Amino acid sequence: MVTPVVLQAEVFPYPEVGNEEAEEIQQLVAPVEKFFAEEVDSARIDQEAKIPPETMNGLKELGLFGMQVPEEYGGLGLSNTVYARLAEITALDGSIAVTLAAHQAIGLKGILIAGNEAQKNKYLPKLASGEHIAAFCLTEPGSGSDAASIQTRATLSEDGTHYLINGSKIWISNGATADIMTVFARTEVVKDGVKADKISAFIVERAFGGVSSGKPEDKLGIRGSNTCEVAFDNVPVPVENVIGEVGGGFKVAMNILNSGRFSMGSSSAGMIKKLIELTSEYAATRKQFNRSLSEFGMIQEKFALMAVNAFVMESMAYLTAGMMDRPGLPDCSVEAAIVKIFSSEGGWICVSEALQVLGGLGYTKNYPFERYVRDCRILPIFEGTNEILRMYIALTGMQHAGKILTGKIKELKKGNIGVAFGMAGKRLKSAFGSSVDFGLTGKDGVVHPSLESMVDEQLILKRVADVLINLYAMTAESRP
Repeated sequence: MVTPVVLQAEVFPYPEVGNEEAEEIQQLVAPVEKFFAEEVDSARIDQEAKIPPETMNGLKELGLFGMQVPEEYGGLGLSNTVYARLAEITALDGSIAVTLAAHQAIGLKGILIAGNEAQKNKYLPKLASGEHIAAFCLTEPGSGSDAASIQTRATLSEDGTHYLINGSKIWISNGATADIMTVFARTEVVKDGVKADKISAFIVERAFGGVSSGKPEDKLGIRGSNTCEVAFDNVPVPVENVIGEVGGGFKVAMNILNSGRFSMGSSSAGMIKKLIELTSEYAATRKQFNRSLSEFGMIQEKFALMAVNAFVMESMAYLTAGMMDRPGLPDCSVEAAIVKIFSSEGGWICVSEALQVLGGLGYTKNYPFERYVRDCRILPIFEGTNEILRMYIALTGMQHAGKILTGKIKELKKGNIGVAFGMAGKRLKSAFGSSVDFGLTGKDGVVHPSLESMVDEQLILKRVADVLINLYAMTAESRP
């Protein structure tokens, strides 16, 4: 184990990083921290519901629009771990955080993880510099969490050179400012002589024509990030702009979303640590009953809650990022979903507690606490609602367990208990005979009817997911 590195009087949150690399990371982090402290006016961004051009230019000059784009395409080429570290800072302004995330965590991510070399060479350099802004276009008026039900259609031209896309997308972050969009649409696919509708992913340039953006949504929070409807009217898209295979778009969409959720842990931790700083200053100076607020037990409890949550979120985020940075393409989608749920819900609790410390003052716009509450409320909703992600976590785990259990049941049906459960199973066999059925199998020998509808037992699945979320949180915060 590498000895943790002390930076700015704090223990570096990921011990896998050595001193030399830590210094390089801090050289990258320092100017970003300085920029957000001196140049970002979050109150103005919230009030005017837009990010000023000079602020956007500053973000571009820092390279923040190309954090994970490889250096050969003009980006910073950051690992997931360092990306998570910078997310701690960019999260200090919710509007900026969402704008950057919509651009690179999902907007250009399809090109990055599933695009071919020609697509990467053509689009990534200008996206990395911020000359072009990206957006992710999946959600539709009739399709939210049920992403597979989208109706936007891409029809292949008679000469086979391009597709014509028609339809509309809603709740698109960067929708009015994006030059390049990853758009998902239904296409006709023929396999073994059978026609079927499959979702495909496309790189769509606003310059292709036929793309229009609606009025910006007037939102509760993250007001400075642009969110609007985007319509596509016979938009001609060259066939070479299909990302991956025709008909393989749903998998591309899920891979994009699954790969970006982990950073919400460090983002939420960064936000909470800032709130602790702001709130502690008030609690230490505000006096009631001849005592500072910080001396009261229930106020101290609020700080303890915030500190614990920040520590666990940070631990989960960097553990997951570290796994994602390992060679190969490790599937950390379940872990990323766990981080997203825990951090979004913990963040919501913490911002409310921070506001409570200030009482009535926290409820006014003279202080940033009410803005943090409004900005934070979106977290359990976007990038997959927490309800959907809980189902994903539980069912994914059950799917793995089910494969193992099915094999064991088959062995049990054959009387091969020793194969299924080892020596302990042999004693069961002698006690119950060679035909052993623990009530798990039905007449067809596959699964008991009570388990067939498990996918619809949401409250049971929620409890399973919550157990897994807490186990992962405990594992992360207790690691050496």
